[in-house]
Amino acid sequence: MLLRLLLLFILVPFVELALLLYLATVIDWPATLAIVVITGIVGTLLARAQGFATYQRIQKELAQGSMPTDSVFDAVLIFVAGAFLMTPGILTDSLGFALLIPFLRTRIKAGLMVWVKKNFQVTTNMGDGFQQTTYANDEVIDSHVIEAESKKQIDP
Repeated sequence: MLLRLLLLFILVPFVELALLLYLATVIDWPATLAIVVITGIVGTLLARAQGFATYQRIQKELAQGSMPTDSVFDAVLIFVAGAFLMTPGILTDSLGFALLIPFLRTRIKAGLMVWVKKNFQVTTNMGDGFQQTTYANDEVIDSHVIEAESKKQIDP
């Protein structure tokens, strides 16, 4: 895992630099710099607008009493898109803009959900610690909150 992260932190900036240098040779360097600045500004504004809309959707779903799981996942992907778009480079900007397009974000989210179901497992520990339930990767766990009746006080 550490090796993968090390490669990621070395290869991604190297590829970004190579792409920017190539773009600067195809067009001039001021235009390349302008592209980096403009995509950063436009991407940040788009991520902010979509993030605010997603925040409002989460608030609405919570007010209706439903769990905003899809909306929260969208919010995380929009946050990641904003981080990609603030990072200068062609590759990260492309990934950031892809995460801001709702159709592509839905596809990416579906792929990530398959990965999460494949790589993570939910295990609960009930009561005395001896009962352990493991849920399959594709099993849906549904729950409801039932409020207990308050004890009635008897007036003397």
